[in-house]
Amino acid sequence: MPAGAVFLSYASEDAAAAERIATALRTAGIEVWFDKSELRGGDAWDRQIREQIQACALFMPVISANAHARVEGYFGLEWKLAVDRSHRMAPDQAFLIPVAIDDTRQNDTRIPDRFRELQWTRLLQGETTQAFIERVKRLLSVHPPQGPATVQSGAGARSGVPPVVRERVPASWRRKRALPVALTVVTLAVAAYIVVDKIWISNRVSPVVASPLAEKSIAVLPFVDLSEKHDQEYFADGMADRDHQSAR
Repeated sequence: MPAGAVFLSYASEDAAAAERIATALRTAGIEVWFDKSELRGGDAWDRQIREQIQACALFMPVISANAHARVEGYFGLEWKLAVDRSHRMAPDQAFLIPVAIDDTRQNDTRIPDRFRELQWTRLLQGETTQAFIERVKRLLSVHPPQGPATVQSGAGARSGVPPVVRERVPASWRRKRALPVALTVVTLAVAAYIVVDKIWISNRVSPVVASPLAEKSIAVLPFVDLSEKHDQEYFADGMADRDHQSAR
């Protein structure tokens, strides 16, 4: 079923009236799921019906004395599936559009409670009015399109704050932005290597320090010959030479 379609559900005795409603809606450009063939059994048919009800934008049950009189019918299952889906929707979301094609009273207990809670539209024998068509168009126009739901996380999802839209950044722009950063990192790495290398070399090479002078030293002076004849000078020279060698 196309998105925004209307599911028309009816008892087989009301097929003619239901077809008139479907034709009027289709003429107005509204998609309608309406099967004119006899009821077909089987799992495939049942699965198709369930999928159509879960996918339609509006569910339109055709209410009549025939529907009231039937104690069993496939349309009853369709009504139940639609009511179950409506319970999962927001209270202000329009989905069920009951249409009465005769004078069946709205408090009829054979009609599901969920239908009786809503305002009925009376289209006698399926004769559709322009006002009804405009109403259906209006409801379809505000019906949220089906598709992936927007996921909100954290406090924004609970408070109703719209999620932040993150735009995709082109890959070329990311590369241009990353280039200066990479150059800066390389420059810092080279500078750090030079500093560490200099510190390591300075620690490995021992500085040449001049040996301090000894706190105590001996000065050897030549002896003076004080003998009367002054013939002992050779002895003084020998002592000075010996002391000098000892000091070395």
